[in-house]
Amino acid sequence: MQTTIRYFASVREAVGLGSETLELPDNLTTLAEVRAWLAARSSRHAFALGQDKPLRMACDHIMAEPESPWIPGREVAFFPPVTGG
Repeated sequence: MQTTIRYFASVREAVGLGSETLELPDNLTTLAEVRAWLAARSSRHAFALGQDKPLRMACDHIMAEPESPWIPGREVAFFPPVTGG
């Protein structure tokens, strides 16, 4: 099933895309697994989405944690933590 992945702010700049629609493997069950799979796609994805990067995630416009379940077809977004000043 096609899934839309959205990238925001510095993640978008590093990946070089604002979004992409992909066919993700059926064996992915959590957002952490989706992130790891995406990071393995290219060096740009690895730089932006590597496990050493502090990132926030959302699934269908709702904030989510890495261990949150992923259901095929749901939109996933990655963005840096937001700070105020």
